[in-house]
Amino acid sequence: MTTVTDPGPTLEATSKKKLRSRVGGIVVTVFLLLIALISLIPFIAILIGTFQDGNAVIRNGMSFNIDWLALSFRNYVMLFTDSGLYFSWFANSMILTVVYVACTLLVSSFVAYGLAMYDFKGKTAAFIAVLLILTVPFEMLMLPLYNQVNKMDMDNTFTIVILPFLASAVTIFFFRQYLLGIPKDIIEAGRIDGVSEFGIFFRLIVPIAKPAYAAMAILNGMTCWNNFLWPLLVLRDANKFTLPIGLNTLLTPYGNNYELLIIGSFFSLIPILILFIAFQRFFVEGMTAGAVKG
Repeated sequence: MTTVTDPGPTLEATSKKKLRSRVGGIVVTVFLLLIALISLIPFIAILIGTFQDGNAVIRNGMSFNIDWLALSFRNYVMLFTDSGLYFSWFANSMILTVVYVACTLLVSSFVAYGLAMYDFKGKTAAFIAVLLILTVPFEMLMLPLYNQVNKMDMDNTFTIVILPFLASAVTIFFFRQYLLGIPKDIIEAGRIDGVSEFGIFFRLIVPIAKPAYAAMAILNGMTCWNNFLWPLLVLRDANKFTLPIGLNTLLTPYGNNYELLIIGSFFSLIPILILFIAFQRFFVEGMTAGAVKG
């Protein structure tokens, strides 16, 4: 009896498969480039607006029908020579964002580490409380929190801008989901080697969770940098205003400084862009891991 052997895929079929794969890759690449270009349109529009007269931009709207002869560096000269408190606002936002991100990541990861790695009475109830906090909008907590701040006489300070949000429910939930994917054997091995509990966290867990820290650094950084409502309620001194509040004060019933508003808004995008570029190689990994582990 003769056995028929399978000749396998022919050369022609293999070539067609490679061609389809290559064409599919090109189509996906072109599609993603198109999406990227569309996403960049607002950024390019505001960049062009920084070289135009502010009143003309507001009156006619931002468009790519540009009078190239009318473009000038006048707004940039004004920004660096006669912008008032702009750079104070910028510095305030930078300081608050750096401190907020560092403290929030530390506190929230501590809480999440306890919920993920330790067994204690009330653990489930504590996690349910975190989930319930996620469902409560800030607008419901705003007035009670503001009254508490006034009673504590802590208004008009940078501390109170940050303090109520150090244990972020979203960040705690994300870190917990990520840390659940880390084997507890690592902790036991550290204890056997005589490492303290804080040593286990900082020397073993933190290096493993770098993608999660990077993802949360970007999201929390954006949240703090763009935060408007809470700082508006608690800050009184113009020298302590954050950038969003300061830019909002440029629009008044007595006159509008559109030039500084436009170029100031453009420069406010730069720190977040730098933050994302610095951590982008960890961002996708961290978001994906945090979404599927648990």
